[in-house]
Amino acid sequence: MSKQHHLIAMDMGIDTHQEPVVYMRNDCHICRAEGFMANSRVAIELRGRLLIATLNVVEQYVLPRHHIGFSQVAAKRLGIVYGDKVQVKHAPVLLSVSALRKKIYGNELNEAEIQSIIGDINTHRYSDIEIASFLSACAGHRLSSSEIIFLTRSMVDCGKRLEWPGHEQVFDKHCIGGLPGNRTTPLVVAIVSAAGLIIPKTSSRSITSPAGTADTMETLTNIELSLDEIQTVVAHTGACLVWGGAVNLSPVDEVLIRVERALDLDGEGQLIASVLSKKIAAGSTHVLIDIPVGETAKVRTQVDAKRISALFVEVGAALGLAVRCIISDGSRPVGSGIGPVEEIRDVLAVLQNHKDAPQDLRQRALFLAAQLLDFAHGKGVDEALILATSVLDSGRAWQQFQHIIDRQGGRKELLQAKHQDIQHSLQSGTLYDLDNRRLSRLAKLAGAPGEACAGLRLHVNVGDKVKQGDPLFTLFTASLGERDYALSYYRDNFDMFEIGD
Repeated sequence: MSKQHHLIAMDMGIDTHQEPVVYMRNDCHICRAEGFMANSRVAIELRGRLLIATLNVVEQYVLPRHHIGFSQVAAKRLGIVYGDKVQVKHAPVLLSVSALRKKIYGNELNEAEIQSIIGDINTHRYSDIEIASFLSACAGHRLSSSEIIFLTRSMVDCGKRLEWPGHEQVFDKHCIGGLPGNRTTPLVVAIVSAAGLIIPKTSSRSITSPAGTADTMETLTNIELSLDEIQTVVAHTGACLVWGGAVNLSPVDEVLIRVERALDLDGEGQLIASVLSKKIAAGSTHVLIDIPVGETAKVRTQVDAKRISALFVEVGAALGLAVRCIISDGSRPVGSGIGPVEEIRDVLAVLQNHKDAPQDLRQRALFLAAQLLDFAHGKGVDEALILATSVLDSGRAWQQFQHIIDRQGGRKELLQAKHQDIQHSLQSGTLYDLDNRRLSRLAKLAGAPGEACAGLRLHVNVGDKVKQGDPLFTLFTASLGERDYALSYYRDNFDMFEIGD
């Protein structure tokens, strides 16, 4: 057993991407006594609170003698004030790591093993390296349907749950992603809630795309509401459009997403567990899943889409959730804007029935809204589509959207990009293909979604005829460095716009 060792705490002010890190001098007597080395896992105690952190060893001039430094997130979680004396010892042995190794070697896990891994991740006992190992071991098709069910249930059990007394049916909608500009969710929520459905929409920030629904809505209004505030908004409007990470609904999912984003990884089983755990935690009973399919979308074949669809339905049913999956066209971008601000511009144009609003985004949103309305009433998609179109064309959806925004804290002014650069076609012909993945990459290199104003606006889409010198897109950036970085990538990838006779 380790002796009690105390050091004086100080916040180093270092952002470590939400991973708790502590810093000790290379001549620290505790490091020598306990055998700590760089990357050791250590336990820090203060006033009855425990923090598990990764150790970084620094040169003597970085820290005063007998001090221990904390990264920003580590200092916040432990609640340190400069001068606090903290106890430092070895981190406890995590029994769940044996289950992690079992999965790394390709073996199936039982429910208790998955619960132990998720429980330790949720209490911040895993390092980012261990979380990345778990995500990688589960990527591809490496999770069975039983494991996905166990994973989903474990993620739900880690957080709080919303309840909606008096409502037998509570709806939600999710697109698994892969299509730049496909910002249908705010439109669908406005349409179906105006038509009478209850749809408390909690969304994630982007994982691998230039914008998630939460990123897009944040450009316009407050999305970080408490559970009580969400229930108040829904009580008045029947809907909300908020970030789920702010309210402890499936909180372990936000930890996993943070590492997935760094890996640029969105594994199939983890995706299903992520989506459904948040729907269950939000109190939903009926969920519509949009699965776009295309050569450069996230899901590339109909075979893959049907397998994922079946898994969504199976996992949902096992956890008491009715799931309907729609396999849609993922061959081309949707709308004109890519990036948070540019995508919300398209949403507003559709809601306000502007003549220049992107019609593909409008039609896709109406189709998905009709699917949800049919899910609710069972009178057929054709009749539901007539209702959805009437709600949008009459302005009721726009009024409802404004009502939701007002209840969430009011509307903000959209940010403007400092730099706008129009890129023109080098040849004449027909645009017969656009590479979704490289378009997304271009928008991310421009700064999206971290810079909400960054991204691009398409002036053409698949099937359009273009002449040499016609504008293809406008690039929006917040800095010259991001502009040059993105344009350098584009010049090496002109063929993301395939133009031919």
